[in-house]
Amino acid sequence: CKTLVYYYFINKHMNEKYNVYLVSDSTGETLDRIFLSLKSQFANFEYKKKEFAFIRTEQQIDKIIKECTHIENTIILYTIVETKLAKYLARQSEKNSVPCFGVLGNLILSFSKLLNQKAIHKPSAQHVLDEDYYKRIEAIQFTMSHDDGRNNDDVLVADIILLGVSRTSKTPTSIYLANRGYKTLNIPLVLDQEIPAVLNKESKDICVIGLFADPQRLSEIRKTRVNVNQAIDLKAYTDVEKISVEVENSKKLFKKNNWPIIDVTRRSVEETAASILKIIEIKKNK
Repeated sequence: CKTLVYYYFINKHMNEKYNVYLVSDSTGETLDRIFLSLKSQFANFEYKKKEFAFIRTEQQIDKIIKECTHIENTIILYTIVETKLAKYLARQSEKNSVPCFGVLGNLILSFSKLLNQKAIHKPSAQHVLDEDYYKRIEAIQFTMSHDDGRNNDDVLVADIILLGVSRTSKTPTSIYLANRGYKTLNIPLVLDQEIPAVLNKESKDICVIGLFADPQRLSEIRKTRVNVNQAIDLKAYTDVEKISVEVENSKKLFKKNNWPIIDVTRRSVEETAASILKIIEIKKNK
């Protein structure tokens, strides 16, 4: 009987849906990424997310807490760097029996002790219009104007060049890298697309990387993401055998030019980008 009650409780708990409140004194990007990593560790975590950005007054917090008390299974995660306000949120949450977890508080305190200096506790301190910020904006503009093989005349201006057949995540990976400050140009390997001759020469300043994926996986992706406005032969575009030839030809090109290659079959954009940045690091240290 006790065993049945135990399993009933566990199953009931696992099937519950939680209301997750993400409370930030800035844009909320950092907190959202942390929550993304957190939730990925729990296979049966059902939730509804609500985000609150630029929370900087006790009145705003009171409004959030009031809403939480009228909703079951509420969890608050927050990134508030102003100490007084963070303590107020924690105190009000405890008072109303709402689970509440600060993401940056203990880390900032630990760093403060380690560095032997006081933290400034300034909201949005990471969003500064400095040199790195303008570098990212410039990289994003460059990357967007050089997407899918466009404007290849100034290829030598790029930091990274991605090559690959259709649907090997070239564009999203390029955009992700641009947000990290890298001018990224991507070129699709199709029959009528010429590769700039300069890429066939050794260059220590440009990182050329080939992307490929499993033909079966590419076929599935092409079927679901084909642009209906494209004037293409859908059957040929999604044929596994034809895709296999495309992929093999791309690999031969990469090998011929001694370019690093990455299999993106089961990789997320973030994982692919991380591998590319590692390749750049190795290339710089040579």
